[in-house]
Amino acid sequence: MQVLKYILVAVDIIVCLVLTILCLIQSKDDEGLSSTITGSSTGNFYEKNKGKTKQGKMKKATIISAVLFVILSVATSILYVI
Repeated sequence: MQVLKYILVAVDIIVCLVLTILCLIQSKDDEGLSSTITGSSTGNFYEKNKGKTKQGKMKKATIISAVLFVILSVATSILYVI
């Protein structure tokens, strides 16, 4: 059981580092209030295929690593309570 705890903590730390790096290298998504005032279009080709770009893939990876981090953290805390 101790080995499982150490492996889970190590994987949790690695996922935490990956999540931190992914969050730091992403560019800002929204343009804020200026896009509302100028009326930027959201129905263009780039917006429809945004998930296939590098930024879209990084956003998906960030979401996946965040969910994985939460699951691993909860599992680790449950193992340390038992």
